[in-house]
Amino acid sequence: MKRGLRLSLAVAAAATAVCSAQATEGYFQAGYGTVQKGVAGAGVANPEDAMSQTINPASIVDLPQMITLGATAFMPFRGYTAVGPGFVAPGGPFSGSLQSNSNFFLMPNVAYSSPIDRDTAWGVALYGNGGMNTNYPNVVNAMGGFIPGCAGVYCAGATGVDLKQMFLSASVAKRFGALTVGIAPTMAMQMFSAKGLGFFAFPTGAPAGFSYSANPWNMTNNGVDTSFGIGVRAGAELKVTDTLRIGVAGSSPMYMTPFSRYAGLFADGGRFNIPGWMTIGVAFDALPTLTLMGEYKRIFYSSVGAIANPSAGIMYGVRMGQGGGPGFGWRDVNVFTAGVEWRATRDLTLRAGYAHNTNPIRAQDVTFNILAPGVVTDHISGGASYNVSENSKLDLAVTYVPKHSVIGPEVTPNGVNWARGIDISMRQWEVSVGYSHKFGAKPTPVVAKY
Repeated sequence: MKRGLRLSLAVAAAATAVCSAQATEGYFQAGYGTVQKGVAGAGVANPEDAMSQTINPASIVDLPQMITLGATAFMPFRGYTAVGPGFVAPGGPFSGSLQSNSNFFLMPNVAYSSPIDRDTAWGVALYGNGGMNTNYPNVVNAMGGFIPGCAGVYCAGATGVDLKQMFLSASVAKRFGALTVGIAPTMAMQMFSAKGLGFFAFPTGAPAGFSYSANPWNMTNNGVDTSFGIGVRAGAELKVTDTLRIGVAGSSPMYMTPFSRYAGLFADGGRFNIPGWMTIGVAFDALPTLTLMGEYKRIFYSSVGAIANPSAGIMYGVRMGQGGGPGFGWRDVNVFTAGVEWRATRDLTLRAGYAHNTNPIRAQDVTFNILAPGVVTDHISGGASYNVSENSKLDLAVTYVPKHSVIGPEVTPNGVNWARGIDISMRQWEVSVGYSHKFGAKPTPVVAKY
C-alpha cells in the first residue's frame, strides 16, 4: 500500500505540472482513464480499474488493491472561417480562415483503490477534466485601415485562452447486498489565462473612460490566474442479476474562488464554477466473454453564468464582468454512449465505443466562441488491454472525433453584422496509454467474467 501511495503522489505532481484542458463534450473529457476511453467514456456500471472511481465512486468495492496510471496525447484542430466584410480578422471586405496553433497536449491521470473489508473500500484519484484552449497568431486584420493598430482576431494582437482543470478526489464505498453506494469529496484547481481581448477593455476611438468591461484592467493579458474550489461526487451500482448491473452517478458543481485577474472578462466578477453532471447506465454480460454498455449523461453548463449567459448581451450595454454579464452562451449537453468489451482470451481484452453529444453552442454565439469552439458531437473509440503478468496489465485506446462546425452571424458591440458569416469548427484525435498493477486478489467475485 505504501509503495502504491508513493507512486500515486509522484504521478500526481507530474500531472499537475503538464495537464492542459481541452474541449470534447463541451469541455468535459469523454472518460478519464484509458479503459474508459476505449469505450467512449462508458463504465458507470462496469468497474474495471482504479480510474473507474472517476465515473462512479461506488465502483471501487468490486476492485482489489491496485494502482492505475495513464496518459492521453490529445490533438485538437480548431479554427474558424469568416465570410464577408466585418470586424473579426481578416476584417474589412475580406474573407478567410484562421487555425489555432498548439495542437498537442499531454493529459496524465493516476488512481489508487484498496479494500477495507469484503464490503467496504476507499480510493483516491487525480485527473484532468477538459476545458478551453486556443492560440491564434497575430494576423493582419484589414480593419487596421479604420481602427489604428488593429491586428489579430479581435484587433488586439495574438488571441486565445487557456483553461486547465485538475481534480483530486477521495472515494469511500460500501456494499449493502446487491446495492453499492459511494461518495467522493473533491478538490478542484483551475488555471486560466487570456490574451488579445484588449479592444473590449479599451476600445479605440471611444470616449475617455469608456469600456465594454466593468473592470477593464482585469480582463486580458494578465498572465496565469489560479482558482480553487470544492464539490462532491456520488454514485451507486445495483446488481440486478449476476449478469446485469445498473449504475448511476453525478457531481455537484465545483464552487470555485473567482479569477481576480480576469474579473472583467467572466460574468459575476470573474466567477467560473465547474458545472455539475449526472449519468445513468447499464452493463450487461451477454456472454461470459462479452459485456455491452449503454449510458446517458447530462452536463449542466447552464448553471454557470460565465459559460451560459448569452454573448450578445454586449450589444445591449451589458458589460463584461458585471453580474449577469456576457458569457459564451453554452446550453446543457446531453451525451448518449454505447460500448462493448470482448475478453478475447484470458490475457487480451478488446473494446469499442461510440458517444454522441448535443452541441452547446448556438449560431448567435459563434463570434465569442472563436475562443472556445467546443462544437464536436461524436466520439468513435477503440481500445485493448493485455495482461503482461498475473497482476499487471497494459491498456491502449484511440479516439477519433470528426469535424463539426457551427455557422452564425458576426456579433459585435455595435450589433449583428448580417453581411458576415463566421464558421467555427473542431476535430480531434486522442491516443491513450495506461498501466494497472494489482497488489492483491479481488475481494469477492462479483460478475460472470473470466
